[in-house]
Amino acid sequence: MELTNNKPFNSTKGHLKTYTGERPYECKICNKLFTTKGNLKIHMKIHTGEKLYKCEICSKQFAQLSSLKDHMRVHTGEKPYNCEICSKQFAQLSSLKDHMRVHTGEKPYKCEIYSKLFTAKCTLNNHMRIHTGEKPYNCEICSKQFTAKCSLNTHMRIHTGEKPYNCEICSKQFTAKCSLNTHMRIHTGEKTYNCEICDKSFVQTSNLNTHMRIHTGKKLYKCEICRKHFTAKSSLNYHIRIHTSEKPYNCEICSKQFTGKCTLNNHMRIHTGEKPYNCEICSKQFTGKCTLNNHMRIHTGEKPYNCEICDKSFVQTSHLNTHMRIHTGEKPYNCEICSKHFTTKSSLNYHIKIHTSEKPYNCEICDKSFVQTSHLNAHMRIHTGEKPYNCEICSKHFTTKSSLNYHIKIHTSEKPYNCEICSKQFTAKCTLNNHMRIHTGEKLYNCELCSKLFTLKGDLKRHMRIHTGKTP
Repeated sequence: MELTNNKPFNSTKGHLKTYTGERPYECKICNKLFTTKGNLKIHMKIHTGEKLYKCEICSKQFAQLSSLKDHMRVHTGEKPYNCEICSKQFAQLSSLKDHMRVHTGEKPYKCEIYSKLFTAKCTLNNHMRIHTGEKPYNCEICSKQFTAKCSLNTHMRIHTGEKPYNCEICSKQFTAKCSLNTHMRIHTGEKTYNCEICDKSFVQTSNLNTHMRIHTGKKLYKCEICRKHFTAKSSLNYHIRIHTSEKPYNCEICSKQFTGKCTLNNHMRIHTGEKPYNCEICSKQFTGKCTLNNHMRIHTGEKPYNCEICDKSFVQTSHLNTHMRIHTGEKPYNCEICSKHFTTKSSLNYHIKIHTSEKPYNCEICDKSFVQTSHLNAHMRIHTGEKPYNCEICSKHFTTKSSLNYHIKIHTSEKPYNCEICSKQFTAKCTLNNHMRIHTGEKLYNCELCSKLFTLKGDLKRHMRIHTGKTP
């Protein structure tokens, strides 16, 4: 008996090959194998670039009808494929299959270079571009290139300002779903990624990976200008702005500019008065997380940053960097009025106030004014009687750490500051600076009543008694 329609027969043959694993049809270009000749023909359109099927809504074209049907769900919002474990919905069956591996832990796709495993082929493909350096997706506005299409889509929202993902708790908006998911852990307190060495926990796996480089000492990212190395790409990007002087983040209230977004966020709290980070030991509040972390080392005594020249330890890496200038002699900050050079920006700012006579910090008890807030805090201890710094040799107490350090040198007879002109030695840098004015003839302190000039502030105070009639 002759068959009038052989389609069911052919379909059965193709169906059987799925179970037997037989793939007799080979692509001559990429050597991929297929169970049916029809599937091979569809595949060939990838190489020829032929796209017969067009979306009537957005004009996007596809090589296969099934791909067009899958695409249409982007417009309709239809997600017919449900995960039976977590009820998450998907537009494509392949997306559901990839998702299921999250639950099963299966990662069948392996990077042959690093042996890293992935749940989906597309994720592996994106990863491989890290090794090849390929970035096929270009932003038409700023020409930035990306390894993955989704990364380009997320980037485009920087230009459009679109932030489609909203936090239902604090109403903050985000450009990417992953950014929202990470943000939500701030509210939940969830830190799912743990360091196996020091048990520190992190919100993101990327933060853990960066943290691990502290233990391994690995610094993958190098500045091409000064050859300095960094553990994180973000740290390198932030550092590069020191060389370029770029400050892309502006405060809308006082117009101050910043190199990093987090620095701007911390600065904004000066205007709002917000201090969201609390020390659990002494209840002191801080505007930034990093400031709290640095403060905590006062309680723990931890000083993780060591000088390789003199073995001195520091609480913050910035303090170590400043300290290193003692060894190198570098003074990168210059006063435009008197051309004096300084090792730190804060020292320059402090010095500038000598010229401007600015003293913005006022004592509410005696109305005395100060150049720095730290000086005001130290001054307040005169009123409170607090002397938190104790000499372990003679048990004498002091209001400031610097006063204690100066006092310690009385016991040790240490005079580390030498005058290069007359070789006289001093216990403190400020005393040497005052002494140097004898040689230079510099007189910084001016009497506002008779305009007489003085080398030392103490000399000006004694002189003022002539006008006031006060006796010491």
